[in-house]
Amino acid sequence: MPPSPARSRWFVLAAVLVPGATAVAQDAMFRGGPAHLGTYQSAAPSLEGVVWKFKTGGRVLSSPIVSGDAVYVGSTDGQLYAIDRATGAQRWKFGTQGPISSSPAVAGGLVYISSVDGKVYAVDATTGSQKWAFTTKGERRFTAPGIHGAIPRTERMPDPFDVFLSSPAVAGGTVYIGSGDQNVYALDAATGALKWRFATGDVVHSSPAVANGLVYVGSWDRNVYALDASTGRERWRYTTGNDTTEYNQIGIASSPAVSGGLVFVGGRDGHFHVVDAVTGALKWKHNNNGGWTIGSPAVLDGVVYFATSDGRRFKALDVNTGTPKFDLENKAVSFSSPAIASGVAYYGTSDGWLRSVDIRTGQFRAHFQSDGSKEHGAKWTDANGNLQSGRMYPDRTLDGLMIGMRTMFTVGSMLSSPSVVDGVVYIGSTDGQVYAIR
Repeated sequence: MPPSPARSRWFVLAAVLVPGATAVAQDAMFRGGPAHLGTYQSAAPSLEGVVWKFKTGGRVLSSPIVSGDAVYVGSTDGQLYAIDRATGAQRWKFGTQGPISSSPAVAGGLVYISSVDGKVYAVDATTGSQKWAFTTKGERRFTAPGIHGAIPRTERMPDPFDVFLSSPAVAGGTVYIGSGDQNVYALDAATGALKWRFATGDVVHSSPAVANGLVYVGSWDRNVYALDASTGRERWRYTTGNDTTEYNQIGIASSPAVSGGLVFVGGRDGHFHVVDAVTGALKWKHNNNGGWTIGSPAVLDGVVYFATSDGRRFKALDVNTGTPKFDLENKAVSFSSPAIASGVAYYGTSDGWLRSVDIRTGQFRAHFQSDGSKEHGAKWTDANGNLQSGRMYPDRTLDGLMIGMRTMFTVGSMLSSPSVVDGVVYIGSTDGQVYAIR
């Protein structure tokens, strides 16, 4: 296995395929499927023991995807790894020319992934050989003058918290993916040929959801779009809040979930939004008191679940009314998307912990701590275990923000979104490891 130092500002996305299934690569993708519901047919892991750990050469931030007897995961070292599901041993790796912070998708025996090098790749799931690559107009982060109040206020700066690339969704022989070049792409899954392209007004790092013949995706231009899956024609757009002062409460990094005729999506405008899937009309929105929702929601049995950033909350709301079912306090911010299995929700937090919640009672269950958190976490937490993230940022410059982010990574942050298969939860950490936990 490769050495562990991370080499980039961009974060890794870990797509993992589960141990103990058949040797055939089964279709699997971010959030469990193209509708992004975040639910898994699995027993609920107790988090009592590590099945295996796999060390990459970078940071692992996004979702493990499970398919057949392999685990596929990207890293900021630019590699896409295939890992044996039962043993945690490396099978193959495929190198790109940039950090990988997009979750893989598996369909038709191919693994699809995007990279900061501006390309979308299709790789043979068994051998790791490249089948095709599609070149976009290039990747970049969301930028704005004096972002988050950083100085000098007139300088245009990349957003340090724009950490994920768009992850591919595969449906009907088509790969749908967003790009930092402001476009949403539809590509032929077999050949990589362009089917259509739709231009938004800014960076697209939200991951498209596909349902009912439509593609739903958010953009940093503040809009959620519904596009015809066959033609790319816009059906509707819904506009979230604005912030032209510090550019802190603006944009959509969260990926939509689609269920029961509704689209659920978090905003950086401090609200969680629910709109009609056919018309785009607002059904309701929930005030997070300035907290971002970066992760994607999970939807199950009439309840939507999501975590927030600065508010440090994990929330469960009625899908039709927005009425809270429960509202739990975290000890750190969360960019992670919850995965639900057998009545338990799993999600990561920036202090290096994997949390679990009994969704029937609204009570925390067992938790799991990353190695990075065990080694460095105590330095940055108070007596009650709360991450003191404010101490990590030395000043209000862009460099100060970047130093703070790198410091946070040293505590083994679990910005990654978990997958749960066959009683095992898979998640990545900024300590460079992919964990399989039973």
